[in-house]
Amino acid sequence: MKNFVDDLLNVQGKVAVITGGASGIGLATARLFAKVGMKVAILDINESLVYEKAEELSNGGDSVAGYKCDVTSEEDCKKVTSEIVDRFGRIDVLFNNAGIITRKTVVDHTSEEWDRVINVSLKGVFLLSKYVIPVIEKSGGGSIINTGSGWGLKGGDHSASYCAAKAGVVNLTRAMAIDHGPSKIRVNSINPGDTDTPLLRGEAKQLNVDEEAFLKSSGVDRPLARIGTPDDIAKSVLFLASDLAEWMTGSSLVVDGGGLA
Repeated sequence: MKNFVDDLLNVQGKVAVITGGASGIGLATARLFAKVGMKVAILDINESLVYEKAEELSNGGDSVAGYKCDVTSEEDCKKVTSEIVDRFGRIDVLFNNAGIITRKTVVDHTSEEWDRVINVSLKGVFLLSKYVIPVIEKSGGGSIINTGSGWGLKGGDHSASYCAAKAGVVNLTRAMAIDHGPSKIRVNSINPGDTDTPLLRGEAKQLNVDEEAFLKSSGVDRPLARIGTPDDIAKSVLFLASDLAEWMTGSSLVVDGGGLA
C-alpha cells in the first residue's frame, strides 16, 4: 500500500522551496514534505528561527536546509535560489507562502503599511518565482503553489491591503499558469480560511480583542464549526505539489471549512 501511495504522489526525492517556512502553514508544510521523502529548503526573514526549524526537521540528516530570505529583496531571492541549486541540484516545487496582514481600512492605512503588505504578500511571489521558474524548467517541470486567501476571493473588513494583495496573488497565479504551462509547470493557489497561525493570532492583537475569543468566533459560523490548523492546509499543498493534481493548473483551491460556501 505504501508503494502505491508513493507512486500516486510521486514526490520522493523532489526538492521543494517554501517561503514563510519557519512557522505556521509554511512550517507544517515543510514537516509534511520531509515526512513523505522530499528535500526541503525553508526560507524565512527570521534568521535564527529558520535555522532552528531546519535543524529540527532534518533530524541530523541533510534533506532540510534553512535560508534567511527577505522575499521583498530581489538580491535575496536571486542569491538564495542559487544557494539552493548549489546544495540540492534542482528545484521541483515552489510554495510561495510568505505573507503579512495589517487590519486597517484604506483611510486608516499609512502608505508605508500598504506598501509593506503588498511587497511581502504579492511582490514576493513575483520576485522568487522570477528566479526559481528557470530552475524548475531545467528540472523538466514541476509545481508552484501560491498562498492566496478566502479574502482574495471575497472582501473582508479592516483588511484593505491584505485583500488587495491576496486577490493579486490569485490572478497572478492564473497568469503564471498560462505562461509556464508549456514548460510543464503547474501553478495553483491555495486559499485558506482562518487558520490557527501566528498571523491569525496577531490579528487579534491588532484589533485589540481577546485572542482565544477571536479564534473561536472565527470558526463558529463555518459548516465544519472550527478554524483550520496548519496541518489542514499543508495536506492540501501536498496534493497540489503531487501527481494527484497533475491536470490542475490556474486553479484556486479553497480550504476553509466551508466558510466561503
